[in-house]
Amino acid sequence: GQKARAGNKGLLGFEGGQTPVTRAFPKRGFVNIHGYLSQLSPLNLNKLMNWVHAGRLDTSQMITMKHLRDTGCVPHTVKKGVKLLAKGMEKVDRAIQIEVTDASSKAKEAISKAGGHVKIAYYNRLGFRAHLKPENFKIIPRRAAPPPKLMWKYPEHYKDVKAQLENQL
Repeated sequence: GQKARAGNKGLLGFEGGQTPVTRAFPKRGFVNIHGYLSQLSPLNLNKLMNWVHAGRLDTSQMITMKHLRDTGCVPHTVKKGVKLLAKGMEKVDRAIQIEVTDASSKAKEAISKAGGHVKIAYYNRLGFRAHLKPENFKIIPRRAAPPPKLMWKYPEHYKDVKAQLENQL
């Protein structure tokens, strides 16, 4: 038969004429295009400001997700990024510069009222790992562009990448 011949194992998924398993059952479910944003670790403004008032975070420089993770403000198990939420927005009394993956509109508004700035930055899996643990990389990879389905969320990213490329030339 066909399997007795050397080097020929047949087509993958071919079941000898009967309907293959992959076609026998219908497709189920859907793909959530906003699933990426639901996997972000939340960070409320009251916790952030408690860390700032305790002296764990330095407000004189940009606070990145690496600083948040290293100080324990967000858990070490953060995988996709950090989303800044507005719970405790009345505690914001200092101007802070912070870079996160996402932020609610009220959180952005509260920080800008205090004279600060929220920078929204996209990181893919490799870029985020390099951001959190740069000591594990000989060469830090360039930041990846957001996928087309997330372009609406990260318009500032393209300005940053263009500036990086001009600096390299």
